[in-house]
Amino acid sequence: MPYTMTISPDFKPDLISGWYIFNTWLQKALGVNIHLELVNNFSELGKLIDSDKVDLIYANPFDMSKLIREKSFLPVTKPVGKVDESVIIIKSDSDIESVESLKSGVKVSITDAPDVNMVGAIMLESADIYANDFEKINCSNNITIAKNVINGESEIGFMLADSYDELSSLVKKQLKLLIRSKIDLLHHTFLISPRLSEMFKSIQTALVALDGDDKGNKLLNSLELEKWLAMETEEAEFMIDLIDTLQPE
Repeated sequence: MPYTMTISPDFKPDLISGWYIFNTWLQKALGVNIHLELVNNFSELGKLIDSDKVDLIYANPFDMSKLIREKSFLPVTKPVGKVDESVIIIKSDSDIESVESLKSGVKVSITDAPDVNMVGAIMLESADIYANDFEKINCSNNITIAKNVINGESEIGFMLADSYDELSSLVKKQLKLLIRSKIDLLHHTFLISPRLSEMFKSIQTALVALDGDDKGNKLLNSLELEKWLAMETEEAEFMIDLIDTLQPE
């Protein structure tokens, strides 16, 4: 029976082929069968995790916390130079000048990305606006968030900073960045389930050494990654404690 790998659904759609190539490489490197199961949203991911159908995962910080604390997953590696920051966007000709000028009841376009929504809500607190003080407009993806803001269906939108940076120039021309988080401590993590604990060292060694030749570097480039670094359990625990601290009561 093959193991199952999945990816946090906040990755760019044009990286799908790269993850399939990565999965093929990992199977050869480890000598085991791994099925790549991609999900469309965080609801689907949550169901996979809750039903114990995930063995390997590239997870965002929020899901990493649950996987380690509730499912005993092991953190293996982290990507070099990629931190998860969030942004609040507004329409380019909006009268909003700062977060502090926002009022209770503001309409916010969001996806179901829990880490982005958590950090976005934190950034609103400087205006004394808390989780129950703003109207959430659920969107299927970041393009829909951008369209909602541009069309005036919401005053602001929460988005992963990388996703905002990657919007087309045509779309970004119609938007304005209100604020970008600067936490600098949150990032995605590659984790494995307890079922694979005996292969931990083999998996970590293979990932960390991936940038050692041209073929490996091309594979990393297809994922828009520079390099994997071994991740210590202590760092994962620190990030979990940070997320617990940041989450609203």
